[in-house]
Amino acid sequence: MKYLLVALVVIIAIGIWRNNRRKAGAVPPPKPRLRQPEDMVTCAHCGLHLPSSDAITSPDRTYYCSTEHRHLGPR
Repeated sequence: MKYLLVALVVIIAIGIWRNNRRKAGAVPPPKPRLRQPEDMVTCAHCGLHLPSSDAITSPDRTYYCSTEHRHLGPR
């Protein structure tokens, strides 16, 4: 009975040791990619600076922060 208990403890210890070795050798997850920098533009009506992808462009190539400011026009 004593040898069976010692064997069980040894088997559990080896299992824990092997499990920890597998986790240590695992490849860490890749870092998330950052967005590419964008050009900043200024609203022709209120002067707000915003990314060019969020800006609304009028036919004469001026930038606005909203459609309401585009309808109001430049100051």
